[in-house]
Amino acid sequence: MATLIAVNVGMPQDVPWRGRTTHTGIWKWPVAGPRMVRRLNIDGDGQGDLRGHGGPHRAVLVYQSDSYRYWREHLGRDDFVHGQFGENFTVEGLADDEVCIGDRYRIGEALFEVTQPRVTCYRVGLRMDEPRMPALLVAHGRPGFYLKVLTEGVVEAGDEIVRTRTGPEAITVREIDALLYTSAHPRPQLERALRIPALSPGWKQSMRSLLDDRDTGVSAGNSGLTGVSAAPPPAWQGFRTLEVTRITAESADVFSLVLRARDGSPLPPALPGQFVTVRMWPDPRGAPVVRSYSLSGPPGDGTYRISVKQERHGVGSGHLHRHVALHDTLEVAAPRGDFVLRDTPRPVVLLSAGVGATPVLAMLHHLAATRDTRPVWWIHGARDGGEHPFRQEVRALLAELPAGHCHIAYSRPREADTEGSDYQSAGRVTPELLRSLDLPAEAETYLCGPLAFMDGLTSALAEDGVDPSRIHTEIFGSASAITPGIVPADRPAPHLPTAPPGPSTGPSVTFARSNLTVPWHAGYGTLLELAEACDVPVRWSCRTGVCHTCETALVAGRVAYRLDPIDPPPKGDVLICCSEPTGDVLLDL
Repeated sequence: MATLIAVNVGMPQDVPWRGRTTHTGIWKWPVAGPRMVRRLNIDGDGQGDLRGHGGPHRAVLVYQSDSYRYWREHLGRDDFVHGQFGENFTVEGLADDEVCIGDRYRIGEALFEVTQPRVTCYRVGLRMDEPRMPALLVAHGRPGFYLKVLTEGVVEAGDEIVRTRTGPEAITVREIDALLYTSAHPRPQLERALRIPALSPGWKQSMRSLLDDRDTGVSAGNSGLTGVSAAPPPAWQGFRTLEVTRITAESADVFSLVLRARDGSPLPPALPGQFVTVRMWPDPRGAPVVRSYSLSGPPGDGTYRISVKQERHGVGSGHLHRHVALHDTLEVAAPRGDFVLRDTPRPVVLLSAGVGATPVLAMLHHLAATRDTRPVWWIHGARDGGEHPFRQEVRALLAELPAGHCHIAYSRPREADTEGSDYQSAGRVTPELLRSLDLPAEAETYLCGPLAFMDGLTSALAEDGVDPSRIHTEIFGSASAITPGIVPADRPAPHLPTAPPGPSTGPSVTFARSNLTVPWHAGYGTLLELAEACDVPVRWSCRTGVCHTCETALVAGRVAYRLDPIDPPPKGDVLICCSEPTGDVLLDL
């Protein structure tokens, strides 16, 4: 008979961690007597990070006394107390390899439904004083699981746990956990998982992403974790020398370079929307300058076109503009990036400002080349006609589309600019403008431009009912950090480490988007820890090679894993949370 052994609660608190402060509800303690269980949690309990925990589908976390016994033996510890794993219910019985998603249980007065396994993050390692714990829970098939509260009521330690219904499809907690986190994603299992009504929305989205990738035949990567559809690996590793065959002024401040292989052979095709990384040597005796530029030309024509905005004090753009001539060569990495045109039947909205037009222009080239019959909207904001790149090119491409639409907004039109011909409205591209255009809500929308432009329009589109999963953005600089639970603090711009762990004779690590090259020292531990020492914006959650939040493009070089990932990243990517360089590396950070 399954039994509720302990009811554990605790309110979120600020805890010192690695020189920072994390806000967490992982500390739970047993309580005596009855407790009321409500839709979102138990009286006296709270979650610190509502993005990863809590909510109606993750109201109550369950962990088993059998797993306590297992970890005592495996870790050689005898200091565990109920609530040690952050669970609300410590139970006898209800093993992860027996409980199924969709099972319903009555405990005391309350009725519960199993919705998903626990999603492990670094905080369970913090609570256990064992940093490997997030990976161990998954690797050993003992994650625990969440309950949804169907009927509120009072529960108490000692209550009998009675199963009132078996979940449809009979997929156990352990099976669905492995389905997401390991590299095995068999179609029948994914389809079964999606037929379970009780499965939480986040896990359903992960299963759909994995199933979609099965349909494309691309097996590399884990889109269920990254949210990014798998793509073919980079066409080459590191940098390749390409020749400049054409230089074109596109506007007052934007110019294009067309690149080809030195032997004239066709370059591998890029996906529409991808970018390349260029390594330049403005000072032959100094450090290289690394910049990434979106491909703006027709995908698959055997050459690459990059379009560059000439910044007043830009080192990279200044070098390309002043010193690169026809038939010169550049060191170029293979096309990368997940801001690519999706293969769906939905309408397409291409939304850009300034030089942000470059990746969506490649998408427009592809749509025009295939004579796509879907409604396609091209919406672009520029200062005026002099700073409006690709104007004639876009018009010609839209003319090839059966259902092409265009709206150009000039924020400060010149007297020479004609409304209705050169542009359709004066002012910036705003949420109000988008609403006036009556764009199809079901469209796949692609945005690229200044950060404030994308943030404002992304929020407005979501508020207006556009599914966030169909809003895609491209950021030219560093991506926003993901550091769950870390209390915000002012962070300086990326910099060399202020206190290196010792003299370094190791390889160099280049953070391309941060324009920073740093010597490696083993005392850093991992590439993630080095990036944190430099205040490079990073993304992570588990820090043990499970969740793939830290997955980063490895543009050049090789790494070794200090802790083997549960599911290795695709070729050309690296999990920085558990890896170190084995030679000079360049990361897309």
